[in-house]
Amino acid sequence: MEVTNGDGLQLRNMVCELGQLSRPDGDVTMFQGDTSVTTAVYGPGEVRMNKEILNKATVETVYKPKSGLPGCAEKMFERTLRNTCETFLLASLHPRSSINIIVQEIQDSGSLLSCSVNSCCLALLDASVAMKFLVAAVTCAIDSEDCVVLDPTAKQEKDSSAVLTFVFENKDNSILTVYTTGSYTVQQFQKCSQACREASKSVFDFYKSSIEKKLSKAA
Repeated sequence: MEVTNGDGLQLRNMVCELGQLSRPDGDVTMFQGDTSVTTAVYGPGEVRMNKEILNKATVETVYKPKSGLPGCAEKMFERTLRNTCETFLLASLHPRSSINIIVQEIQDSGSLLSCSVNSCCLALLDASVAMKFLVAAVTCAIDSEDCVVLDPTAKQEKDSSAVLTFVFENKDNSILTVYTTGSYTVQQFQKCSQACREASKSVFDFYKSSIEKKLSKAA
């Protein structure tokens, strides 16, 4: 089983713009190849009484598709983002408050979930929200020739037998979240997780360079 993509073993080019919006506490517009999303973070702030949790912050995530109203697939997408963010946020530092994360899809050209997770992490960094660790998401697909395609485009996802998205944390590089569609074998899953784990290192490096770039401008 080989590991390939259009640019060898590298992810598509990643670019981000931090702090472009005036109202959110933190925001980022993330480009991963031709796929792009804008994520805004509000909080920690006031929470509605019916959603208040005594010992930790309430984490709310809203996903807005490019057009139309969100359906069942979008709600599942939103839930995956919320569960992932709840896992790595230090919500216990802000009891009886709210952290709101809004993800707006701009263009889906493949690997949308990994782009959205990565944008959430960067936006939370920009908002200076405390986290247990950083996370990096990488998507891969298994094509008709049984090859693993890293960071697939929308066409590659459509032509594949399975699409797998892994979210890794930077503490010991273990898997935090897995979201899959299609069918695959145990061996294929292991091969995909190994390839995505290696690729996640470049995402963590991208975070570091992006934050350093912003801080150097501020100085």
